[in-house]
Parts: sequence; C-alpha cells; structure tokens
Amino acid sequence: MKIVIDARFTRTDHHDGISRYGASLIAATAKIADVSMLVSDVRQLPLLPDVPYTLISSPLSPRELFVARTINRLGADVVVCPMQTMGTWGRKYGLVLTLHDLIYYEHPAPPGFLPAPVRLLWRLYHKAFWPQRLLLNRADTVATISRTTEALIAKYRLTRRPVRIISNAPQPEQEHGPRPAGAGEDRALVYMGSFMPYKNVETMVAGMAGLPGYTLHLLSRITPQRRAELERLVPPGAHVVFHNGVTDGEYHEFLRSAAALVSLSRAEGYGLPLVEAMALGTPVIASDIPIFREVGGDAALYVDPASPRQFAEAVHTLQDNARWEELSRRCVARAREFSWDESARQLVDAAHEIVVRRRR
Repeated sequence: MKIVIDARFTRTDHHDGISRYGASLIAATAKIADVSMLVSDVRQLPLLPDVPYTLISSPLSPRELFVARTINRLGADVVVCPMQTMGTWGRKYGLVLTLHDLIYYEHPAPPGFLPAPVRLLWRLYHKAFWPQRLLLNRADTVATISRTTEALIAKYRLTRRPVRIISNAPQPEQEHGPRPAGAGEDRALVYMGSFMPYKNVETMVAGMAGLPGYTLHLLSRITPQRRAELERLVPPGAHVVFHNGVTDGEYHEFLRSAAALVSLSRAEGYGLPLVEAMALGTPVIASDIPIFREVGGDAALYVDPASPRQFAEAVHTLQDNARWEELSRRCVARAREFSWDESARQLVDAAHEIVVRRRR
C-alpha cells in the first residue's frame, strides 16, 4: 500500500502546530509503510524527514482545484492531508482529510500569515457549517486529533464519512523522567503558542501582578503591534519577557528549567505544548476546558481562564516540594500515553480501511 502525505502546510523557517503535526506523522509512518510526501517549496525540506517527495503547487494556489490530476500520476493508494482543504476534482485514490478543531466558528479571526483574500474567505467559510460539510464529505475518511473534536464533529453532523483519531504527540527527544523537588526554583513560567485572541495571553499577563519574583517567558513570534498591546497590560513590577521566537533546543531548555508551562486558551484543538512539557516532567497550568482535560488528565492544574487570581494561586501551589514531585511524576506518566508511533499505526489502519472499502 502506497501512502502519500501532503506536507505542503510545512513552514519554511520554523514549525507551527500543523507543520509539526504533519512532519512528525510522516517520520513515524515512514518507519512502517511505503510513504512519500508532497511539498510546494524546497525550503520546507529541512523541516521534514528524509523521505521521497514530489514538488507541486501551493495549497493556496488556484491550481489547488485541479491538484488531483497531478497526484493521480503518483499511483498512491491513499493520500493523507493534515488539513481539510485539499482539491479533489477527478481523484482516483483514497483520501483522508483532517479537521483539527472547530475553534474558528467561535473565534473567527484568521491567522495573520494568510493572504488577504484567503482571510476574507476564511471568515465567510466559518459563518455556517455547510461549507465544512462539503469539504469533509469529499474524503473517504475524516481524521481528527482528539475525542473532544470527534464529539463536536458528531454533534454538528459535519460528515457522513467515518471519523478516525490520528492523535498528536510529543517528540521522542522530549522524553524524560520526573523532575526532583525544587526544580524550577528560578521561577520561570513558560508560554508557547500564538497570540491570537482566543489564546487568552491577557489573563496570564494580568496574573503576574500576584506573582512577584516570577518571570513569564512568552516564547513565540509576535508582531510589533500585538506585542505593544500586551506590554501595555503588564502590571507594575511584573516581569514578562517577549522572546519573539526560540529554537527547538532553546524551547526544550526553557521547559526543563521552568516552574511550569502555562496555557490559558479559551479553545484548543489539542494543546501540544502541554504534552511537550509533561514529557519532560514539567508541571502544567491550563485553562479548565474539555480538550485540556482530555490531554492533561489528572497531571495538570486547571484554572478558570477568566481568573488571573486562580492562575497565580496555582503557581503558588507548586512551591510545595511534595506537590511538585507528585505532579512531575503524573506528567511523565501521562505524556507516555501519547506517541507518534501509535499515531502512525492509527493512520495506517485508517488507510487499510479505505483500501478495503474502495475495492468493494
């Protein structure tokens, strides 16, 4: 069985969530199946595993409507796209399309890196569910990354196709053991994620008023305008550092020395930084939303995302060494329940199902 995975959503300079998901899935699946990938820019290759590839048009190009004509020539049994927007006109292969979350129906602001015409279509697209149904029903199978999103797909009847979980996971090099009591004494709090409104960075910035001696490290890239907005909210005397992007190595070092990773999002599709931190034995403070409960289980501390006070109180509980060690052990155990090897098996199983159905 020949599987082709669409890697055209890979970034050219650094991974975001979708980019890392696709690259990790390709690397793991290539160990157990005949896998090649699609790229739209050779600058994506340094962020991708060393597997055969085909260079084709961008997924944002008008030619995407007819991309299946090109892919048909590759002889794939199944094509897997980490998004749901792949062109399908005239396809002759099995297809898995992926829906990560339904965030943008409630929080419709599109990612800023998209071209202006695409951002307009993005907003229009998320005003109703029927466009999503049209996209998803073009697939043989719909993949998603969590039970939370799977339940929402069913709730809103977004597809008639089978839905399969192909989950997220931490990177293998992030595996570690529980951290000792007193770890994180430099009182660093780490945030990794975008600065879109639904990420709710404002609450953690406000909460720093109750955390003298702590430093909040905002690691991700940020526009000058958004940085200025958040800097105006920093309480007097509080320490908030904007790093505007870090390397993977720097990110892991921050996690290994941090008192906690913090994510107070109002909505998420998964929350990969939680698992990345837990894999290193770093405690997690997260907003009390269903997807974070699914990912974090009993290993995370949950707070009201609208309460800076609850956030600060959760940080203070980590000053107790016994509590620290308990959470660190739970974090490592929880993170071990997620692996890219298992995700690859999930993908191959879904692909086999498609091949069998199409032969019938």
